[in-house]
Amino acid sequence: MRILLVGAGGVGDAFARIAARRDFFEALVIADFDLTRAQRTVAAVRERYPDERRMTAARVDASDSAAVTALSKEHAITHVMNAVDPRFVMPIFTGAFDAGADYLDMAMSMSRPNLERPYAQTGVKLGDEQFARSAEWEDAGRLALVGMGVEPGLSDVFARYAADHLFSEIDELGVRDGGNLVVDGYDFAPSFSIWTTIEECLNPPVIWERDRGWYVTEPFSEPEVFDFPGGIGPVECVNVEHEEVLLMPRWVDARRVTFKYGLGTEFIDVLRTLHKLGLDSTEPVSVNGRAVSPRDVVAACLPNPATLGDRMSGATCAGLWVTGMGNDGQPREVYLSHVVDNADSMRDYGAQCVVWQTAIDPVVALELLASGRWSGIGVLGPEAFDAVPFLDLLGSDAPSGYASPWTLQDR
Repeated sequence: MRILLVGAGGVGDAFARIAARRDFFEALVIADFDLTRAQRTVAAVRERYPDERRMTAARVDASDSAAVTALSKEHAITHVMNAVDPRFVMPIFTGAFDAGADYLDMAMSMSRPNLERPYAQTGVKLGDEQFARSAEWEDAGRLALVGMGVEPGLSDVFARYAADHLFSEIDELGVRDGGNLVVDGYDFAPSFSIWTTIEECLNPPVIWERDRGWYVTEPFSEPEVFDFPGGIGPVECVNVEHEEVLLMPRWVDARRVTFKYGLGTEFIDVLRTLHKLGLDSTEPVSVNGRAVSPRDVVAACLPNPATLGDRMSGATCAGLWVTGMGNDGQPREVYLSHVVDNADSMRDYGAQCVVWQTAIDPVVALELLASGRWSGIGVLGPEAFDAVPFLDLLGSDAPSGYASPWTLQDR
């Protein structure tokens, strides 16, 4: 397997650090628009693993599909791994296809709200542009594995596992994410890309119901308090637009699918203020004769999440709350989760916990594809694959495993 990793930001950097410990690939080309950033990742990996020579740095414009194709062909790439903002999904997706490579991402093609009734009817949904091209990928015998991060990604694997092994009938698949992270020295410092966070949190959230299909609601709607494991405790969660709601119903039978995130009152207030001021917009405005995107300005004013690990404390939890009828015919409610403490990910990998938790799952998926334990063609989500090999490999503390345990809690 020869991998092109597009993006050497926080998640891409963590991906390389995790992959360095594995032997399932023969080459990893780390590419970024900023060549020095890709070079820093390669240097950081080699500082920890002096014998690592499979990784090289390159420059690529992720908005140019032809550039992605050319770089893939230059290095005989078999798998293109997308680790950049979702605005670049389609050029990378197209570039991988044109290069004859398989493709993975951690966020799907972007949505566009219904302009006339944004909180009543769906517009273009997350992933619609990619799923519209599934037949092309099938005809070419190639795989595009979409939404294979942590959220989406691991929660989707949990959904497959719950349907196959825990429930005879599922009432609700409810992704619930939260944490108790604190960043010392900053009043406001998101632990993940603020560009992506704005996109997710201010777009109309999508809900799926068996008798209704996909529909939208107001941002930050239906608040609830969810008690997270790992010492995190109760956190208020609200509806947020996310890929799991668009993925799970395609492969898993459930009455309802939701996604709620523990943002906190302060974070929600900041996002609402950005929206009121128009600072969430991606449309350029003229500033002293120069065209700039307000959202890019906001991102530039905030610290790079990848650099915050030394200042962070606490843990992050990603998981899936499932209700329904157990295999014994009795009502059942479970929470399948993955908790990562920042102190652990910084000590073991030099990566802060949020980006590390996002990056480990596509590495596991690629290893399963390399071994043949996962296989498929077309545009597929994680739910289309057997969950057991993934969860076994992720949680195993054997030399061949990743030693990152997940838990199943009956509630």
